[in-house]
Amino acid sequence: MRNTGHFIRKSVCLYACILTFSCTNTIDTEITVTERLSTEEYNIHYISNQTPLQPQQFIKLPVGSIQAGGWLKKQLELQRDGLNGHLAEISAWLQKEDNAWLTNGGKWGWEEVPYWLRGYGNLAYTLNDQDMIKETLFWIEHILKSQRPDGNFGPVQLNDGKQDFWPNMIVLWIMQSYYEYTNDRRVIDFMNRYSDYLLTVPDEDFLYSYWENSRGGDNLWSVAWLYNRTRDEKLLKLAEKIHRNTADWTRSTQLPNWHNVNIAQCFREPATYYMFSKDSAMLSASYNVQSLIRRAFGQAPGGMFGADENARIGFFDPRQGTETCGFVEQMASDEIMLLITGDPYWAEHCEDVAFNSYPASMMPDYKALRYITSPNHVISDSKNHHPGIDNKGPFLAMNPFSSRCCQHNHGFGWPYYTEHLVLATPDNGIAAVLYNACKATAKVANGVEIIIHEETNYPFEEKIRFTIETPESVTFPFYLRIPSWCKNASVSINGKKANDKLTAGQYARIDRQWNTGDVVELNVPMDYSIRRWQVNKNSTSVNYGPLTLSLRIEENYKKMDSRETAIWDSKWQEGADASQWPSYEIFPGSPWNYALATHSPITIERKPWPEDNNPFTLENTPLVFKAKGRLIPEWTIDEYGLCGVLPYENSKKSDQQDNILLVPMGAARLRITAFPYTEE
Repeated sequence: MRNTGHFIRKSVCLYACILTFSCTNTIDTEITVTERLSTEEYNIHYISNQTPLQPQQFIKLPVGSIQAGGWLKKQLELQRDGLNGHLAEISAWLQKEDNAWLTNGGKWGWEEVPYWLRGYGNLAYTLNDQDMIKETLFWIEHILKSQRPDGNFGPVQLNDGKQDFWPNMIVLWIMQSYYEYTNDRRVIDFMNRYSDYLLTVPDEDFLYSYWENSRGGDNLWSVAWLYNRTRDEKLLKLAEKIHRNTADWTRSTQLPNWHNVNIAQCFREPATYYMFSKDSAMLSASYNVQSLIRRAFGQAPGGMFGADENARIGFFDPRQGTETCGFVEQMASDEIMLLITGDPYWAEHCEDVAFNSYPASMMPDYKALRYITSPNHVISDSKNHHPGIDNKGPFLAMNPFSSRCCQHNHGFGWPYYTEHLVLATPDNGIAAVLYNACKATAKVANGVEIIIHEETNYPFEEKIRFTIETPESVTFPFYLRIPSWCKNASVSINGKKANDKLTAGQYARIDRQWNTGDVVELNVPMDYSIRRWQVNKNSTSVNYGPLTLSLRIEENYKKMDSRETAIWDSKWQEGADASQWPSYEIFPGSPWNYALATHSPITIERKPWPEDNNPFTLENTPLVFKAKGRLIPEWTIDEYGLCGVLPYENSKKSDQQDNILLVPMGAARLRITAFPYTEE
């Protein structure tokens, strides 16, 4: 985790610090290393920030341009076949009868339909699933038709007589993706009329209630998107109005509130407004919140922070967790911050959450999820663990109805991640920034449409292979992010090593004339690194490249009736077959209270790649690590039924040193990830 000073220096010097050197492999190939991309040029193929907005470092390709492969495609397919793909059949909030998003005055209508549709729709586009696309369009058509003469749309939820605009913010993101996929002009007209309406709402009635006030940045991002397509100056006024009425996320040591999802989602608001104001203090403020919450409550591995639902003084042990909503919102924030700043930190942080924290928040078949998931998580039952965690209810069990927000919102994590794997650049080039198997179609140079085939099992292997498919020879820059944890990265082109002086934490830019069949191979050797979490009793975590490792705990699953273990506001559709959507409790079947022997070697055992292409289970993980540890008898389940807080460094440890196994954190639904340590 970078410190705050580093964050602020990076944000203030964002476009000033460009370091390069070149290495000529052949006459027509030059490789340079750069800390940031130049924004002096303007991409002629893809819409990015228009004057007077601050230029973007990266530009997202239109939805549908990237098709996932490998293990990522498997996660998307599991999502399609699991809860997100079938939630409309079982959730009362998504039933079509008496639904306020379909019928004026309907009973069912707040954030649930937009939350679900955002993930469901983008999943449909990414997989090109025609049945899902048809279902998506059904809802979108009704939302378009719901727009009233004044420009407002959808169900009107009131708080003290004032409209709650929060659900509409999510709908705007849905409309943006739909437009990128279809170019349906009605979306622009719909968003324009709604913007006109928002300008008429008095400040005292605008973004009044808790959720919308915190999350105004989501609306601000949509205003930027629309302005870049219309150049309508009224939108600059609307941006300023949204910013002044949104909660203040710019304070140096305080946050407007300490709700975990709000923080993960809303810290980007000042950086988004920076695009309009060009005030570097706004950009620095977003970096500050990212750092502040992690200094105070994020002294644990996995990229997140221990807020459960709300961060509380005295509750920052790694047994505190994050909502599944928080994981996917943080990933989206990282992606947006990457587009705005170009800082490779945001790509690495997105990977940290995506590879280590997010996968284990769900059952391997994606048919149930856990409201709270923690770095140290050794029991996953349906009991009420309050006040050990700041939620009253069965929030640790895997349940298809736990809770309303995460149940509907979890689905946009992987589709949005897929859409940001490969990005366009201001100089009409292309950049691979989040590494995963995919096929990306993009226009480069003067309009040549190329396809980049990316093959890899990253982060479970070190090689990432790109094959260029182009109808003609074309010259354009191709950027590759060099991870900060990788000290000896190398690039080869068509089998010949091209550069062995790549700088960790920067971008390699390859300039050459590309021909179909050209192959670029990036090698990112992985090694072990140890992190000490000083605030949390000098506990230790182990990384292997971008992967964080957890103790392998045998997981004993107990199947439950989800109607009996779900929280109070879960609502089943009438006639839904609950037996097809069970809940699971998970209990440890092996000791978990180990101190890690940090001076003993850790060795890796590579296993065959899983036949089902899903590496995020204990049975299928292709990487297992052998280590040494000693039991700590006094470290037990505490009075709240949770993994006890970390023991002190001098706690009594067993005389016997045991062989223990570590696995990637994302594969461990029960885990110890922040270890007490022993030197031997």
